[in-house]
Amino acid sequence: MNKLLEPAQIGDIAVRNRIVMAPLTRNRSPGAIPNDLNVEYYRQRATAGLIITEATAITHQGQGYADVPGLYKKEALDGWKRVTDAVHAGGGKIVVQMWHVGRISHTTLQPNGGKPVSSTNKVATAKTYLVNADGTGSFAETSEPRALETSEIPGIIEDYRKAARAAIDAGFDGVEIHGANGYLLDQFLRDGINDRTDQYGGSIEHRARFTFEVADAVTREIGAGRTAIRISPVTPSGESYDSNPQALFTYVVEGLARYELAYVHVIEGQTGGERDYTQGTNPPFDYKNLRQTYEKAGGHANWMVNNGYDRQMAIDAVESGRADLVAFGKPFIANPDLVERLQKNLPLNTPDQATFYGGGARGYIDYPLLEKVA
Repeated sequence: MNKLLEPAQIGDIAVRNRIVMAPLTRNRSPGAIPNDLNVEYYRQRATAGLIITEATAITHQGQGYADVPGLYKKEALDGWKRVTDAVHAGGGKIVVQMWHVGRISHTTLQPNGGKPVSSTNKVATAKTYLVNADGTGSFAETSEPRALETSEIPGIIEDYRKAARAAIDAGFDGVEIHGANGYLLDQFLRDGINDRTDQYGGSIEHRARFTFEVADAVTREIGAGRTAIRISPVTPSGESYDSNPQALFTYVVEGLARYELAYVHVIEGQTGGERDYTQGTNPPFDYKNLRQTYEKAGGHANWMVNNGYDRQMAIDAVESGRADLVAFGKPFIANPDLVERLQKNLPLNTPDQATFYGGGARGYIDYPLLEKVA
């Protein structure tokens, strides 16, 4: 356990252990504004070496689910400042995951009821979370998107830059660019989604262009040492299929190696599901080779792994050098004191899946803590 509990330097961010709270969408920020519940939720989990916030929309257009927080209006940034202050007071570090969902959205969530935007006009076979008139939440089919005009893409890159600056001004220690799980950047990366014929479609080099342009803008604005990225080579979320994910993500990590990023966050397998996901059109994937490729290309960022890790798997991953950091998702939902439980090898609370999305304090800030012994 010692290695997992050792301090680490993550780019410009010094952390007290290598246990990371993964980003977890909880739909408890009405109006896109972090509130008292959110402050307490993150404060409780400040013993993590690093907290990655729930995915946070860079603009109103980037929102795809009801009651998720944003980075694009003053009230939201003021709310986030209360969160970052609380985490820092608890000795923790926190980065925000910057999100543009692309086509995984619904017209009722978009500015003026417009269509979501994407690399394509093809509808995703996916669902999003909406709040009904009576206040209850439910899942609905995503709406038909429209393909972004080439001339619109620089504006979205600028939105990422502005959001990164706003995040640092709100007290975040850094940002994580969400390039995974079938959202906007992933929609450009995948040949199973991207059917463009301009300079952002066709070859791997063209499909990856948008991701690198976002990385360029963000790292120039806040520094590479406070910038990270999340990728998911084979997860099928949002129909994010590719005919050759190994070649695609080899090219992506070789390109990322030119930035001195804080970390590269890799989801292994199907998000929230099978670690050895090889179904559908996504073939098997060699994660060990991916990291070796990154390092051969000169990349030095911390390597963060994620998806279904338990205590022993995390210990083994860090001790072996296969990973520098391990992110835990569901265990952090039900165990605010997860670090202490892992350290002492104590039982974990079981998360209540019925309370994952939307609601109030129940299943959010009321999970029992270990009894403190004087």
